[in-house]
Amino acid sequence: MTRDVSTTLHWWSFASWRGSSAEFRPGQWEAIETVVARRQKALVVQRTGWGKSAVYLIATKLLRASGTGPTVIVSPLLALMRNQLEMAELLGVRSETVNSSNRDEWDRIYTAIQEGRVDLLLISPERLNNPLFRTEALPQLTRNLGLLVVDEVHCISDWGHDFRPDYRRLGQVVASLPPNVAVLGTTATANDRVVADVKLQLGGDLEEIRGPLDRPSLALQVITMADRADRLAWLAATIPRLEGSGIVYCLTIRDAKRVGRWLTLNRIDAVVYTGQSEVEDRLEIEERLSSGALSVVVATSALGMGYDNPHIRFVIHYQSPGSPVAYYQQVGRAGRAVDSAFGVLLAGEEDQEIQDYFIRVAFPTREDVDAALGYLTGSGGATLRELEGVVNVQRSRLTGLLRILEVEGAVYREGSRWYRSASRWEYPSERVAAVTAARRTEQDAMRRYITTDACLMEFLRHRLDDSAAVPCGRCANCAGPPLPVDVPEGLRSEALRFLNRTAVLIEPRKQWPLKPGTMDIAGLRLEEGRALSVRGDPGWARLAQRGKYEDGRFSDALVAATVTMIREWSPAPAPAWLTWVPAFEGGGVVADFASRLAEQLDLPAIQAVSKDRQTDSQKTMANSYQQARNVLGAYTVTEVRPGPVLLVDDVVDSRWTFTVIGVQLLHAGSGPVYPVALVDTSRAGA
Repeated sequence: MTRDVSTTLHWWSFASWRGSSAEFRPGQWEAIETVVARRQKALVVQRTGWGKSAVYLIATKLLRASGTGPTVIVSPLLALMRNQLEMAELLGVRSETVNSSNRDEWDRIYTAIQEGRVDLLLISPERLNNPLFRTEALPQLTRNLGLLVVDEVHCISDWGHDFRPDYRRLGQVVASLPPNVAVLGTTATANDRVVADVKLQLGGDLEEIRGPLDRPSLALQVITMADRADRLAWLAATIPRLEGSGIVYCLTIRDAKRVGRWLTLNRIDAVVYTGQSEVEDRLEIEERLSSGALSVVVATSALGMGYDNPHIRFVIHYQSPGSPVAYYQQVGRAGRAVDSAFGVLLAGEEDQEIQDYFIRVAFPTREDVDAALGYLTGSGGATLRELEGVVNVQRSRLTGLLRILEVEGAVYREGSRWYRSASRWEYPSERVAAVTAARRTEQDAMRRYITTDACLMEFLRHRLDDSAAVPCGRCANCAGPPLPVDVPEGLRSEALRFLNRTAVLIEPRKQWPLKPGTMDIAGLRLEEGRALSVRGDPGWARLAQRGKYEDGRFSDALVAATVTMIREWSPAPAPAWLTWVPAFEGGGVVADFASRLAEQLDLPAIQAVSKDRQTDSQKTMANSYQQARNVLGAYTVTEVRPGPVLLVDDVVDSRWTFTVIGVQLLHAGSGPVYPVALVDTSRAGA
C-alpha cells in the first residue's frame, strides 16, 4: 500500500478533521502502514495532540474498505470514549461503545456487530473482566477482528503511573488473535521501562514509533506554596487575568470541591469534575469546556487521559502529582492548538502525605492477600461484605485486591460470591517491592522537579526517556516567571477565613455493615452533622492538633468558632441539650471542650454516655465492617433527655463511633442526634 493510495481513498476525511491544509505528522503514516499494509503490531509513543486517534481511525477506514472485520478499541475512561466517538463520526466511521453506562443498548450493539454495521467498537478494560463478555462476545469479535487498539497502553504496566489490573487480560487476548490481526498500542506517557513491560505483555515484536515530547506553546512554572490559603489566594488573583479556558487539578475529591467553591465565591466561572460526578454531568462539563463556555474546570485525574480539547490555555496543579510522568500527562492538556499556554505547579505541604498514601495502597499486602485467600479456601466462598470482616482494608482496595487475584487466576466470581480457584499462585513480593521502590524514585524525581534550576520541560522529557530533550527557552527557569508569584495579602486573609468557616458535612450512616441482628436500629438514623475543619488545614485543624497533643486543652478560639459554625448551620429542630463521646478513663479534653461549648450555647451539658472498654483507634480500622465492630458494645447510655441533642467529639473519621452512640441515644428516647466534631480526619473524597 502506498501513501498515494491511502490519501486518494481517505485524505478528505483526515483533512476535514485537522483542517484543509492538514498533513501527516512524522510517524503517523508509518504507524498506519504497519497495521494496515503489514498487519503487524505497533507501539506509538507520541505527545498528546500528535494525532494518535487519527492513526487508528484512518486505519479502521482502510481495513474496513479492504473487507476486514471491525476495530476494537480498549479505552480506559468514559471521557476518552466520548471524544473518540465524536472523532469517528467526523471521519465517517460507524462506531459504538459498550460500557457500564449504556447497558440497555448492549443487545442492539451486538446485533449490529453481527450484521456488519459497526466499524469500530469501544470497550473499557473492565469489560474484559465480565465473564459473559469474555465467553460469548469476545470470541465472536476476535474471530473476525480487523484491528485491536489498546489506547493509553501504559495502563497495562504496573511500572506506569496509572496501572489498571484489567489491562492485564489483554496479553491473553492478543495471544489468542489470528496472526493476520494487527495490534496498535498508543500512549503519550511511557518511559523505557514501561515500553519494555508493554512489549513483554503484548509480544516483543512490536514496532516502536516514538517521537519528541516537547510542547512548543507551553510555558511551565513551579511556585512553592506550602499553605492552602496562599494557593487559593493565588488562584483567585491569577485566573481572571488568563485568557481562555483551563483546568485546575487537585489530588483529592475533597480539595477539588473546596477549590471549586472558593473560585465560585470569587466570581470565577468554575465547575467541579471528579470520579463522583454523574455521567451526565461529566458529559455536559466536557462539552461546555470544549466550546469555551466554561472558564475553569476543577478536576481530579478523572479528567485526564485522552480528553481532546486543543484550546485549553492553562493547566494549574493545586497539588503535586506523584511522578513527572503523571504530571506531563496532565499538564499536556494545555497548549495543543494555541500559540501560548501555561502549566503551573503549586507545590503544597500536604503533597507528600497524599502521595505516600497512594503509593502505600497501590498494591495489596501479603498479609491481606493471605487473609483473603485463606478465608476463601476455608469457607467455600464469600461475599465482599463477609471478606471485609477478615481483611482489614477499604472496600475499594478489597475490590481491587480481588480483581488482581481474578486476573491472575487465583480466584473467580459467581454472582456476588468469590471462590478460590485450583490454580497455584504466589504473592509477587519481589515485583511489588521493585515497583514500590520505582514509585518512590518517581516521587523523589517530582520533588527535584519542584526545586530544579534547570529547564522544566527538558526535565520532564528526560524522565520520559525522550532522547531529543533540549532546553525549551520558555519555562520559568529558562525565560523568567511567565505568571506572577506574589499573593495579595487581602486575598490571603479572605482565603484563610474561607478555610476556617467552611464546615464539613458529616453524613449519617445509612446501613450496618454487620449481619442483621447486630443492633436494633429499625427506623433510627442520625441527622447530618458538621465538622469545623479538615486535617491539614492551616487554621482550626492546626489549633485543634496543638490543643490535643501539646496544650492538653482546646482553646477558647475553637469554642467560639464551633459556636459560630453551629449558629450558622442552625439545625432544626434546634438542639435542647449537649453530650459528648467519653474517654475510657473519664474526663479528658473532649469533656472539657463540650462543657464550655454548652455554656456558650446556653445548653445543658449532660454526661449521658460511658465508655466500658478500650477500643483501637478507628484510624487503624480500614473498612466499615471493622470500624463498626471495633466500637459496638464499647459505650453505654446512662442518661437521656427527650429533646434534640448535639453529640460532640474532637475528631470524626469513620462516623461509626457517632453512629453507635447516636443510635443508642435514639433508642433510649432522645430527640434527633446532631454529630459535631472539631476535625474531620477521614480520607473521604481522597
